[in-house]
Amino acid sequence: MEVNLRRYGRLLAATVPGVVKTEEENERLLAEVDKLMRKKSLSPEEEKLLDLLVTLIEDFEEKHYQLNASTPHAILKELMEARGVKASELWKLFGSKGVASEVIRGKRAISKAQAKALAEYFNVSVDLFI
Repeated sequence: MEVNLRRYGRLLAATVPGVVKTEEENERLLAEVDKLMRKKSLSPEEEKLLDLLVTLIEDFEEKHYQLNASTPHAILKELMEARGVKASELWKLFGSKGVASEVIRGKRAISKAQAKALAEYFNVSVDLFI
């Protein structure tokens, strides 16, 4: 699908994305990503905007959260805290409340399937959870 530059320009003007330098700006862009992710389908322009926003957020979070130096469980907890995600929102990813609770508390290892689901959910590399 081809991107309509006029529509994309309007989306950019409404969202005003830029290099993220503060936690407040990161939160604002995360909210914009959340709005887009809640839609059933995205236009080509919205997909392009979503890619841009995720790239800007990931750049900020890689620099400020230094997740690569942490354990998979610590990374999961940090991402949950930074993005305001409650354990109950992850139950579906883990298949049950009990498994989710054990993984989040570090009592159970994160499986490859769970790592993939978490990476997709948080829009980060699966390597963070392995």
